[in-house]
Amino acid sequence: MLCGITPRPDQGNKQRRAIAKTALGAEDSVKWEYQSDTSTALANLAAEGYQVVMVETAPEAVNIFEWAPRWPVCLVFGHEKEGVSSDLAGLVESVVRIPMLGQKRSLNVATAAGVVLYELLRRRLHA
Repeated sequence: MLCGITPRPDQGNKQRRAIAKTALGAEDSVKWEYQSDTSTALANLAAEGYQVVMVETAPEAVNIFEWAPRWPVCLVFGHEKEGVSSDLAGLVESVVRIPMLGQKRSLNVATAAGVVLYELLRRRLHA
């Protein structure tokens, strides 16, 4: 599910070319859906049984390696600078973070998504 300002393949040729440049064909084979209102999307997914999890650097966040996901999982990633808007906090079941070393405490959204998705795949395949 794509929400908000997330680029998507149906936004015209310029946007489609930009997505195709990095997706390398996945935009044609991966099922996606767009919902303009994130709150509605999360409420619908929760009603369908998804565990809604926010990936954030919040103090209450659980280390991703200590988190026990419940399938199916919906991951919520926020804006690079502002994070996930506070009005969505009440719609999530858990908040997870990627542990970081050094002074920086965050990754860009694309990198964070890759790390979290890879960890979920690893767990799913080795469960």
